[in-house]
Amino acid sequence: MEQQMINITMLGEFAIRVGEHEVSENTGRTKQVWNLVEYLLANRFKVISQERLIEILWPGDSSDNPANALKNLVYRLRTILKSGVPGCDYEFVLYHRGAYSWNNDLPCTVDTEEMESLWKQAKAAQDEDEQQELYQRAIACYKGNFLPKSAYEEWVIPVAEYYRRIYLECINGAVPLMMVRGRYDEIVTICEHAMTFDPFDEKLYEFVIRAMAASGKQSKALAHYEYVCDLFYKELGVKPSENIRSLYQEIIQNIKSVETDLHTIKDDLREGADVEGAFCCEYEIFKNLYRLEARAAARSGQTVFVALLTVSTPQDGVPQVRTLTQVMNLLQEVSLRSLRKGDVVSRFSGTQFVLMLPTMTFENGEVVLKRILENFYRRYKGPSVKIHTKLQPLDPVEMQL
Repeated sequence: MEQQMINITMLGEFAIRVGEHEVSENTGRTKQVWNLVEYLLANRFKVISQERLIEILWPGDSSDNPANALKNLVYRLRTILKSGVPGCDYEFVLYHRGAYSWNNDLPCTVDTEEMESLWKQAKAAQDEDEQQELYQRAIACYKGNFLPKSAYEEWVIPVAEYYRRIYLECINGAVPLMMVRGRYDEIVTICEHAMTFDPFDEKLYEFVIRAMAASGKQSKALAHYEYVCDLFYKELGVKPSENIRSLYQEIIQNIKSVETDLHTIKDDLREGADVEGAFCCEYEIFKNLYRLEARAAARSGQTVFVALLTVSTPQDGVPQVRTLTQVMNLLQEVSLRSLRKGDVVSRFSGTQFVLMLPTMTFENGEVVLKRILENFYRRYKGPSVKIHTKLQPLDPVEMQL
Protein backbone atom coordinates (compact mmCIF):
# COMPACT_ATOMS: atom_id res chain seq x y z
CA MET A 1 0.00 0.00 0.00
CA GLU A 2 1.31 3.47 -0.94
CA GLN A 3 2.47 5.43 2.07
CA GLN A 4 0.53 8.61 2.80
CA MET A 5 2.30 11.93 3.20
CA ILE A 6 3.02 12.92 6.81
CA ASN A 7 2.55 16.67 7.33
CA ILE A 8 4.31 18.11 10.36
CA THR A 9 3.60 21.57 11.79
CA MET A 10 6.05 23.17 14.23
CA LEU A 11 5.34 26.88 13.72
CA GLY A 12 2.48 28.17 15.84
CA GLU A 13 1.63 24.69 17.12
CA PHE A 14 2.92 21.14 17.05
CA ALA A 15 0.93 18.58 15.10
CA ILE A 16 1.46 15.48 12.97
CA ARG A 17 -1.18 14.93 10.29
CA VAL A 18 -1.67 11.95 8.01
CA GLY A 19 -4.68 12.37 5.74
CA GLU A 20 -7.67 13.23 7.93
CA HIS A 21 -5.99 12.01 11.10
CA GLU A 22 -4.05 14.21 13.50
CA VAL A 23 -1.86 13.73 16.55
CA SER A 24 -1.07 16.87 18.51
CA GLU A 25 -0.22 18.25 21.93
CA ASN A 26 -3.91 18.95 22.43
CA THR A 27 -4.60 15.23 22.97
CA GLY A 28 -3.43 15.70 26.57
CA ARG A 29 -0.59 13.18 26.61
CA THR A 30 2.44 13.53 28.88
CA LYS A 31 4.62 16.53 28.03
CA GLN A 32 7.77 14.41 27.87
CA VAL A 33 6.32 12.44 24.96
CA TRP A 34 5.98 15.63 22.97
CA ASN A 35 9.42 16.85 24.03
CA LEU A 36 10.87 13.65 22.62
CA VAL A 37 9.13 13.71 19.24
CA GLU A 38 9.66 17.47 18.84
CA TYR A 39 13.39 17.10 19.39
CA LEU A 40 13.63 14.12 17.02
CA LEU A 41 11.76 16.03 14.30
CA ALA A 42 13.74 19.24 14.79
CA ASN A 43 16.85 17.09 14.24
CA ARG A 44 15.31 14.55 11.89
CA PHE A 45 18.37 14.24 9.68
CA LYS A 46 20.56 13.34 12.64
CA VAL A 47 20.99 10.20 14.69
CA ILE A 48 20.66 11.17 18.37
CA SER A 49 22.48 9.22 21.04
CA GLN A 50 20.45 8.08 24.01
CA GLU A 51 22.81 10.08 26.26
CA ARG A 52 21.92 13.26 24.39
CA LEU A 53 18.19 12.53 24.57
CA ILE A 54 18.43 11.85 28.30
CA GLU A 55 20.24 15.17 28.75
CA ILE A 56 17.50 16.97 26.80
CA LEU A 57 14.53 15.25 28.45
CA TRP A 58 15.77 15.05 32.03
CA PRO A 59 18.37 17.81 32.50
CA GLY A 60 20.08 17.53 35.87
CA ASP A 61 18.14 14.35 36.75
CA SER A 62 20.13 11.66 38.59
CA SER A 63 17.75 8.77 37.85
CA ASP A 64 19.09 5.25 38.55
CA ASN A 65 18.12 3.94 35.12
CA PRO A 66 17.58 6.83 32.64
CA ALA A 67 18.17 4.56 29.62
CA ASN A 68 15.22 2.39 30.64
CA ALA A 69 13.06 5.49 31.21
CA LEU A 70 13.95 6.63 27.68
CA LYS A 71 13.02 3.23 26.22
CA ASN A 72 9.63 3.39 27.93
CA LEU A 73 9.09 6.92 26.61
CA VAL A 74 9.96 5.85 23.04
CA TYR A 75 7.55 2.89 23.34
CA ARG A 76 4.76 5.23 24.47
CA LEU A 77 5.52 7.62 21.62
CA ARG A 78 5.34 4.82 19.03
CA THR A 79 2.04 3.64 20.49
CA ILE A 80 0.54 7.14 20.43
CA LEU A 81 1.60 7.78 16.84
CA LYS A 82 0.26 4.45 15.58
CA SER A 83 -3.02 4.74 17.48
CA GLY A 84 -3.45 8.31 16.27
CA VAL A 85 -3.36 7.19 12.64
CA PRO A 86 -5.72 4.16 12.30
CA GLY A 87 -4.48 1.51 9.91
CA CYS A 88 -0.99 2.99 9.93
CA ASP A 89 1.86 0.49 10.19
CA TYR A 90 4.68 3.03 10.00
CA GLU A 91 7.73 2.75 12.23
CA PHE A 92 8.07 6.44 13.03
CA VAL A 93 11.06 6.22 15.40
CA LEU A 94 14.11 4.03 14.67
CA TYR A 95 16.67 2.64 17.11
CA HIS A 96 20.18 1.54 16.12
CA ARG A 97 23.22 0.91 18.31
CA GLY A 98 22.20 3.00 21.28
CA ALA A 99 20.83 5.93 19.23
CA TYR A 100 17.43 7.09 18.01
CA SER A 101 16.23 8.90 14.90
CA TRP A 102 13.08 9.82 13.01
CA ASN A 103 12.39 7.44 10.12
CA ASN A 104 13.21 9.55 7.07
CA ASP A 105 12.16 6.81 4.66
CA LEU A 106 8.61 7.98 5.37
CA PRO A 107 7.29 10.71 3.02
CA CYS A 108 7.22 13.82 5.15
CA THR A 109 6.78 17.61 4.94
CA VAL A 110 7.82 19.95 7.77
CA ASP A 111 6.76 23.62 7.76
CA THR A 112 10.07 24.85 9.23
CA GLU A 113 12.02 23.11 6.46
CA GLU A 114 9.70 24.51 3.79
CA MET A 115 10.08 28.06 5.11
CA GLU A 116 13.86 27.78 5.32
CA SER A 117 14.06 26.37 1.78
CA LEU A 118 11.89 29.15 0.32
CA TRP A 119 13.98 31.76 2.15
CA LYS A 120 17.21 30.38 0.64
CA GLN A 121 15.64 30.21 -2.83
CA ALA A 122 14.44 33.82 -2.51
CA LYS A 123 17.90 35.08 -1.56
CA ALA A 124 19.39 33.31 -4.58
CA ALA A 125 16.68 34.37 -7.08
CA GLN A 126 17.75 36.81 -9.79
CA ASP A 127 14.28 37.83 -10.96
CA GLU A 128 12.57 40.27 -8.57
CA ASP A 129 9.04 38.99 -9.24
CA GLU A 130 10.15 35.46 -8.45
CA GLN A 131 12.06 36.66 -5.41
CA GLN A 132 9.01 38.48 -4.05
CA GLU A 133 6.79 35.44 -4.56
CA LEU A 134 9.27 33.16 -2.78
CA TYR A 135 9.60 35.56 0.14
CA GLN A 136 5.82 35.79 0.48
CA ARG A 137 5.45 32.01 0.39
CA ALA A 138 8.05 31.72 3.13
CA ILE A 139 6.24 34.39 5.19
CA ALA A 140 2.97 32.46 4.81
CA CYS A 141 4.61 29.40 6.41
CA TYR A 142 5.13 31.28 9.67
CA LYS A 143 1.86 30.69 11.52
CA GLY A 144 3.49 31.46 14.86
CA ASN A 145 6.65 30.97 16.90
CA PHE A 146 8.49 27.66 16.84
CA LEU A 147 6.92 25.13 19.28
CA PRO A 148 5.17 27.78 21.40
CA LYS A 149 4.06 25.29 24.08
CA SER A 150 7.69 24.26 24.57
CA ALA A 151 9.07 27.80 24.36
CA TYR A 152 10.93 27.55 27.69
CA GLU A 153 12.71 24.30 26.90
CA GLU A 154 16.42 25.11 26.80
CA TRP A 155 17.01 23.55 23.38
CA VAL A 156 13.96 25.26 21.82
CA ILE A 157 15.02 28.86 22.58
CA PRO A 158 17.88 29.21 20.02
CA VAL A 159 15.97 27.26 17.36
CA ALA A 160 12.91 29.47 17.82
CA GLU A 161 15.09 32.57 17.49
CA TYR A 162 16.62 31.17 14.28
CA TYR A 163 13.24 30.74 12.58
CA ARG A 164 11.99 34.09 13.88
CA ARG A 165 15.05 35.73 12.31
CA ILE A 166 14.38 34.00 8.98
CA TYR A 167 10.77 35.21 9.12
CA LEU A 168 11.80 38.83 9.71
CA GLU A 169 14.47 38.63 7.00
CA CYS A 170 11.79 37.46 4.57
CA ILE A 171 9.62 40.45 5.49
CA ASN A 172 12.58 42.83 5.14
CA GLY A 173 13.27 41.31 1.74
CA ALA A 174 9.70 41.25 0.48
CA VAL A 175 8.37 44.64 1.57
CA PRO A 176 10.65 46.88 -0.57
CA LEU A 177 9.73 44.76 -3.62
CA MET A 178 6.04 45.01 -2.74
CA MET A 179 6.28 48.80 -2.23
CA VAL A 180 7.59 49.25 -5.78
CA ARG A 181 4.64 47.21 -7.06
CA GLY A 182 2.08 49.14 -5.04
CA ARG A 183 0.96 46.22 -2.88
CA TYR A 184 0.39 48.44 0.14
CA ASP A 185 -2.56 46.65 1.76
CA GLU A 186 -0.67 43.34 1.65
CA ILE A 187 2.32 45.00 3.33
CA VAL A 188 0.13 46.26 6.17
CA THR A 189 -1.44 42.81 6.62
CA ILE A 190 1.91 41.01 6.66
CA CYS A 191 3.53 43.46 9.09
CA GLU A 192 0.57 43.65 11.46
CA HIS A 193 0.58 39.84 11.63
CA ALA A 194 4.31 39.89 12.41
CA MET A 195 3.72 42.44 15.20
CA THR A 196 1.71 39.82 17.11
CA PHE A 197 4.95 37.85 17.50
CA ASP A 198 7.39 40.77 17.74
CA PRO A 199 5.52 43.85 19.01
CA PHE A 200 8.62 46.03 19.37
CA ASP A 201 10.32 45.55 16.00
CA GLU A 202 10.55 49.15 14.76
CA LYS A 203 11.10 48.13 11.13
CA LEU A 204 7.62 46.59 11.01
CA TYR A 205 6.03 49.84 12.18
CA GLU A 206 8.09 51.82 9.68
CA PHE A 207 6.88 49.55 6.85
CA VAL A 208 3.24 49.97 7.91
CA ILE A 209 3.47 53.76 8.17
CA ARG A 210 5.20 54.03 4.78
CA ALA A 211 2.65 51.72 3.12
CA MET A 212 -0.30 53.66 4.57
CA ALA A 213 1.17 56.99 3.45
CA ALA A 214 2.03 55.69 -0.02
CA SER A 215 -1.51 54.39 -0.50
CA GLY A 216 -2.96 57.83 0.21
CA LYS A 217 -4.02 57.05 3.78
CA GLN A 218 -1.97 59.81 5.36
CA SER A 219 -4.36 60.32 8.27
CA LYS A 220 -4.09 56.62 9.13
CA ALA A 221 -0.32 56.83 8.79
CA LEU A 222 -0.17 59.74 11.23
CA ALA A 223 -2.48 57.95 13.68
CA HIS A 224 -0.24 54.88 13.49
CA TYR A 225 2.85 57.05 14.01
CA GLU A 226 1.30 58.50 17.19
CA TYR A 227 0.33 54.99 18.33
CA VAL A 228 3.93 53.79 17.88
CA CYS A 229 5.38 56.74 19.81
CA ASP A 230 2.91 56.14 22.63
CA LEU A 231 3.62 52.39 22.65
CA PHE A 232 7.37 52.80 22.94
CA TYR A 233 7.09 55.48 25.61
CA LYS A 234 4.61 53.54 27.72
CA GLU A 235 5.96 50.00 27.35
CA LEU A 236 9.71 50.56 27.02
CA GLY A 237 10.19 54.07 28.40
CA VAL A 238 12.05 55.18 25.25
CA LYS A 239 11.21 57.15 22.15
CA PRO A 240 11.24 55.47 18.71
CA SER A 241 14.30 55.62 16.51
CA GLU A 242 15.16 58.55 14.27
CA ASN A 243 13.94 56.52 11.26
CA ILE A 244 10.44 56.34 12.71
CA ARG A 245 10.39 59.96 13.84
CA SER A 246 11.62 61.24 10.47
CA LEU A 247 8.57 59.67 8.87
CA TYR A 248 6.42 62.34 10.48
CA GLN A 249 7.92 65.10 8.35
CA GLU A 250 7.64 62.98 5.20
CA ILE A 251 3.93 62.39 5.79
CA ILE A 252 3.20 66.03 6.63
CA GLN A 253 4.88 67.20 3.41
CA ASN A 254 2.49 65.07 1.34
CA ILE A 255 -0.64 65.16 3.45
CA LYS A 256 -2.50 68.01 1.73
CA SER A 257 -3.64 68.25 -1.86
CA VAL A 258 -3.94 71.67 -3.54
CA GLU A 259 -6.70 73.70 -1.88
CA THR A 260 -7.68 77.16 -3.17
CA ASP A 261 -10.49 77.96 -0.72
CA LEU A 262 -8.96 79.82 2.23
CA HIS A 263 -12.09 79.26 4.33
CA THR A 264 -11.66 75.49 3.91
CA ILE A 265 -8.03 75.72 4.98
CA LYS A 266 -8.95 77.80 8.04
CA ASP A 267 -11.63 75.28 9.02
CA ASP A 268 -9.03 72.52 8.78
CA LEU A 269 -6.57 74.48 10.94
CA ARG A 270 -9.05 75.48 13.62
CA GLU A 271 -9.10 73.72 17.01
CA GLY A 272 -12.29 72.92 18.86
CA ALA A 273 -13.89 75.86 20.66
CA ASP A 274 -13.87 74.10 24.02
CA VAL A 275 -10.12 73.43 24.11
CA GLU A 276 -8.55 74.02 27.54
CA GLY A 277 -5.03 74.06 28.93
CA ALA A 278 -1.70 73.92 27.13
CA PHE A 279 -1.06 72.57 23.65
CA CYS A 280 0.35 69.01 23.63
CA CYS A 281 2.25 67.78 20.57
CA GLU A 282 4.85 65.33 19.31
CA TYR A 283 8.48 66.39 19.76
CA GLU A 284 8.96 66.87 16.00
CA ILE A 285 6.21 69.52 16.09
CA PHE A 286 7.67 71.04 19.27
CA LYS A 287 11.02 71.54 17.50
CA ASN A 288 9.35 73.51 14.72
CA LEU A 289 7.37 75.62 17.20
CA TYR A 290 10.56 76.29 19.17
CA ARG A 291 12.37 77.45 16.03
CA LEU A 292 9.46 79.72 15.12
CA GLU A 293 9.45 81.25 18.62
CA ALA A 294 13.23 81.72 18.44
CA ARG A 295 12.84 83.73 15.23
CA ALA A 296 9.98 85.79 16.67
CA ALA A 297 11.91 86.50 19.88
CA ALA A 298 14.82 87.91 17.90
CA ARG A 299 12.49 90.51 16.33
CA SER A 300 10.22 91.35 19.27
CA GLY A 301 12.56 90.93 22.21
CA GLN A 302 9.89 88.79 23.88
CA THR A 303 11.19 86.37 26.49
CA VAL A 304 10.28 82.70 26.11
CA PHE A 305 11.31 80.08 28.64
CA VAL A 306 11.89 76.37 28.10
CA ALA A 307 11.45 73.96 31.00
CA LEU A 308 12.39 70.33 31.42
CA LEU A 309 10.62 67.88 33.76
CA THR A 310 12.54 64.67 34.48
CA VAL A 311 11.12 61.71 36.42
CA SER A 312 13.40 59.51 38.53
CA THR A 313 13.41 57.27 41.57
CA PRO A 314 14.39 58.86 44.91
CA GLN A 315 17.89 57.45 44.22
CA ASP A 316 17.97 59.17 40.78
CA GLY A 317 17.45 55.94 38.85
CA VAL A 318 14.80 55.11 36.24
CA PRO A 319 11.49 53.87 37.71
CA GLN A 320 10.00 50.50 36.77
CA VAL A 321 8.09 50.61 33.48
CA ARG A 322 4.66 50.22 35.11
CA THR A 323 5.39 53.01 37.61
CA LEU A 324 6.90 55.20 34.90
CA THR A 325 3.83 54.81 32.69
CA GLN A 326 1.54 55.83 35.55
CA VAL A 327 3.72 58.81 36.48
CA MET A 328 4.18 60.10 32.93
CA ASN A 329 0.47 59.86 32.12
CA LEU A 330 -0.47 61.81 35.26
CA LEU A 331 2.35 64.33 34.83
CA GLN A 332 1.21 65.08 31.28
CA GLU A 333 -2.39 65.57 32.40
CA VAL A 334 -1.38 67.81 35.32
CA SER A 335 1.00 69.87 33.17
CA LEU A 336 -1.63 70.52 30.50
CA ARG A 337 -4.19 71.60 33.11
CA SER A 338 -1.68 73.75 35.02
CA LEU A 339 -0.52 75.75 31.99
CA ARG A 340 -2.10 78.33 29.70
CA LYS A 341 -3.48 77.76 26.20
CA GLY A 342 -0.42 79.43 24.67
CA ASP A 343 2.04 77.10 26.40
CA VAL A 344 3.34 73.95 24.70
CA VAL A 345 4.06 70.49 26.18
CA SER A 346 5.86 67.61 24.49
CA ARG A 347 7.32 64.30 25.58
CA PHE A 348 11.07 64.45 25.03
CA SER A 349 12.05 60.97 26.24
CA GLY A 350 10.72 58.07 28.22
CA THR A 351 11.23 60.01 31.47
CA GLN A 352 11.01 63.66 30.37
CA PHE A 353 8.64 66.38 29.24
CA VAL A 354 9.79 69.64 27.69
CA LEU A 355 7.65 72.78 28.07
CA MET A 356 7.68 76.07 26.16
CA LEU A 357 6.37 79.04 28.15
CA PRO A 358 6.00 82.29 26.14
CA THR A 359 5.57 85.76 27.70
CA MET A 360 6.76 84.72 31.12
CA THR A 361 9.47 85.88 33.50
CA PHE A 362 11.92 83.50 35.16
CA GLU A 363 10.21 84.02 38.51
CA ASN A 364 6.77 83.31 37.04
CA GLY A 365 8.19 80.22 35.34
CA GLU A 366 9.43 78.88 38.66
CA VAL A 367 6.00 79.50 40.17
CA VAL A 368 4.36 77.55 37.33
CA LEU A 369 6.73 74.60 37.76
CA LYS A 370 6.09 74.59 41.50
CA ARG A 371 2.34 74.53 40.82
CA ILE A 372 2.73 71.56 38.46
CA LEU A 373 4.66 69.60 41.09
CA GLU A 374 2.17 70.43 43.83
CA ASN A 375 -0.77 69.36 41.66
CA PHE A 376 1.05 66.18 40.69
CA TYR A 377 1.99 65.05 44.21
CA ARG A 378 -1.49 65.91 45.45
CA ARG A 379 -2.95 63.30 43.09
CA TYR A 380 -0.16 60.71 42.79
CA LYS A 381 -0.57 57.63 45.00
CA GLY A 382 2.04 55.24 43.58
CA PRO A 383 5.63 54.30 44.53
CA SER A 384 7.88 57.18 45.55
CA VAL A 385 9.34 59.20 42.65
CA LYS A 386 11.19 62.50 42.20
CA ILE A 387 10.51 65.10 39.50
CA HIS A 388 13.49 67.30 38.65
CA THR A 389 12.87 70.67 36.98
CA LYS A 390 15.08 72.96 34.90
CA LEU A 391 14.17 76.36 33.46
CA GLN A 392 16.12 78.37 30.90
CA PRO A 393 15.33 81.19 28.45
CA LEU A 394 14.96 80.31 24.78
CA ASP A 395 17.94 81.35 22.64
CA PRO A 396 16.73 83.87 19.99
CA VAL A 397 17.90 83.41 16.39
CA GLU A 398 19.57 86.54 15.06
CA MET A 399 18.24 87.17 11.55
CA GLN A 400 20.64 88.26 8.77
CA LEU A 401 19.48 91.41 6.93
